[in-house]
Amino acid sequence: MTITKFLPVKSDGVLQMQSVSYQSPSNIALIKYWGKHGLQIPKNPSISFTLNTCRTTTTLSWNERTQHKDDYEVKVILDGKHKPGFEPKIHQFFGRVAEYLPFIKDYAFTVDTSNSFPHSSGIASSASGFSALALCLMEMEREMNPQMSQKAFDQKASFIARLGSGSGCRSLKGPLVVWGEHPEIKGSSDIYGIEYPYQVNPVFDNYQDAILLVDQGEKQVSSTVGHNLMHNHAYAPSRFSQAIENLSSLIPVLESGDLDQFINIVESEALTLHAMMLTSNPYFILMKPNTLKIIENLWQYRRETKIPVCFTLDAGANVHVLFPQEYHEDVQDFVKTELSTYCQDNRYIFDTVGNGALKL
Repeated sequence: MTITKFLPVKSDGVLQMQSVSYQSPSNIALIKYWGKHGLQIPKNPSISFTLNTCRTTTTLSWNERTQHKDDYEVKVILDGKHKPGFEPKIHQFFGRVAEYLPFIKDYAFTVDTSNSFPHSSGIASSASGFSALALCLMEMEREMNPQMSQKAFDQKASFIARLGSGSGCRSLKGPLVVWGEHPEIKGSSDIYGIEYPYQVNPVFDNYQDAILLVDQGEKQVSSTVGHNLMHNHAYAPSRFSQAIENLSSLIPVLESGDLDQFINIVESEALTLHAMMLTSNPYFILMKPNTLKIIENLWQYRRETKIPVCFTLDAGANVHVLFPQEYHEDVQDFVKTELSTYCQDNRYIFDTVGNGALKL
């Protein structure tokens, strides 16, 4: 389905620059999306915290091709090394966005990219990577169409990022981004992410995220395969309804700063995500024994200290520990002295909620 609002307009602008760089963060969903249809359309809405230090830095450079061709020419450099194995995924992405950015066939591209976190660490590198690449491509279009408004740029950049990685559309802005239509969130859309439009209690300012790297290897089951297993999942309709209801419940919680309710919703969402994996056909388990040990220790720590700390999970084994900034010394000490023992090579990352991508 072609989205006509994002088709290019004719412009007399001239592309003079030969490269552009963006830095774009990963994000961690509070309300999870699991299951999609069509071309990267979510089955339920989601909302995420944008991260800050876990980010991808991408420089896109190009040269004009001597002949217009029907294919794409792209070279991927990751951490200074040519990675041809990543290039088919970029070709697929270019194929999806070509009708919206038709100039990409006119250039030979080099994507020079690096992550501030370990590759295959379970942090959403596809979200940060594709959002950074989408922003670079949109800068090319903006130079050729200088009349483009900032709102149009932001929406189309998020739309383009989504065609590479669904959750990538949530990485451009921050600190809270909604993706997927929701009846109570004005402006929400299935085709791009929007900044959360309502009041947020100051307790969520500079919210902290300690990322515990339980398993730094490749996932046994890709997210794409996992999403596809929701098509005939026995519990899928109930799950989609639950996500909508949980997002409705989260709106007053974000305004009031009720951390007990916040914890209940966020942890339930994380466990429900993995429950969908456990009950799909074929079924699979992405959590590891140490994932569960971290959760159990976290629950005990919360009971004993009354510190409002909670966990969430992506589609993997690693644990995101979320907590207010005022408790960062206590919780960081707990992570270093106790929870790190359950991490692979004792590795963890301290991050905070951020405000989105940055042009370099």
